[in-house]
Amino acid sequence: MKIGLLKEHHFDEKRVALIPANVARLIKKNLEIMIESNAGNQAGFVDEDYENAGASIHDKHTILTQADIIIVVNAKGAPLDELKNQLNNQQLLIGMMDPLAHPEHAQTLTSIGASAIALELVPRITRAQSMDVLSSMATIAGYKAVLLAAYKAPRLFPMMMTAAGTLKPSRALIMGVGVAGLQACATAKRLGAVVEAYDIRPAAREQIISVGAKPVELDLETDNTETKGGYAAEQSDDFLKRQQQAMANVLAQQDIIITTAAIPGRTAPILITKDMVNSMKNGSIIVDLAAETGGNCELTKLNKEVKHKGVTILGPSNIASLAATHASQMFGTNIEHLLNLMIDKEGVLTLDLEDEIIRDTLVAHQGDIISPRLRDVLKLPPRTTPSNDKANHLENNTTPNDTTSN
Repeated sequence: MKIGLLKEHHFDEKRVALIPANVARLIKKNLEIMIESNAGNQAGFVDEDYENAGASIHDKHTILTQADIIIVVNAKGAPLDELKNQLNNQQLLIGMMDPLAHPEHAQTLTSIGASAIALELVPRITRAQSMDVLSSMATIAGYKAVLLAAYKAPRLFPMMMTAAGTLKPSRALIMGVGVAGLQACATAKRLGAVVEAYDIRPAAREQIISVGAKPVELDLETDNTETKGGYAAEQSDDFLKRQQQAMANVLAQQDIIITTAAIPGRTAPILITKDMVNSMKNGSIIVDLAAETGGNCELTKLNKEVKHKGVTILGPSNIASLAATHASQMFGTNIEHLLNLMIDKEGVLTLDLEDEIIRDTLVAHQGDIISPRLRDVLKLPPRTTPSNDKANHLENNTTPNDTTSN
């Protein structure tokens, strides 16, 4: 079984999907690891590091025509448009594909018979935690967001007592306390800020307190605010309007605001309106981690720094890539655990569709859409279960047909 690691070609992507340490462990499973030349350079890993770990270095064409499994970090947008024209029906593509927002890509992959695993769909169950790339990358995003805010802020975070007087600590508000939000709370607290946090899910209160922040509690109905997968549920326009009104006074007291609220496959909810920004302190900073899906602030512009009445709004994309070395280490470990689930000690790949992790993440396989969530988005009927689902193998072709001219 040959695994091919491609160099990232998305314009702002510095991560790599496997690091040399992952390679050294995977080759013990009778696997051959093929690395595209310079794939790890921007994350701090050179070709020699991969060769020392037991991998071989190749050009992109060789990997695409010979590898059984193709692995990338970011297959969204243009990279996937390019890859889908070069895959064949004996290959498995693994990467981040934003499938709920762009289900049409999975339909294209099914049309050529290729198999694909979308890493965003890893279920939030205990057994899958070691494979959850969204949580891994959110940890880094929450940390980096606070550092960006600290860099841009005209105030220091900690209280300082100096000969020139006492400096009051900055006040930081984290809106949305999933993995990114909790890490942002912890980071801001370590830097010395007075930290508050808000989340519509009642269960988040104890988590906020556990990282040293103070929960912001609003008088709102919160019975249906969390999905079965642990994400914040989409709310009505009326709820969002009442939430915005209740938050206005809280925002006016803050120096730093980090927003993290996102709903998979949907436009991010507006938590901060233009009028709310108008009432904020001069010199305040908003870092909007939901900028890629529209933003939590009405004034956010993706990859732009917006200044409005003394308030600076940052809308970074792919913020985890700013810490490419550690992001790649975490991402690679997630991929390694996923491969260990699918590949046995003899190097044989089995896609067990009775396994919840495989079934939920496999967006395309043998001309069919597998993931129940994606089928629901595409309004497809529930999939009938073939009798051979439990032993559904990809044919182990060591030299797949060259389809690059298709």
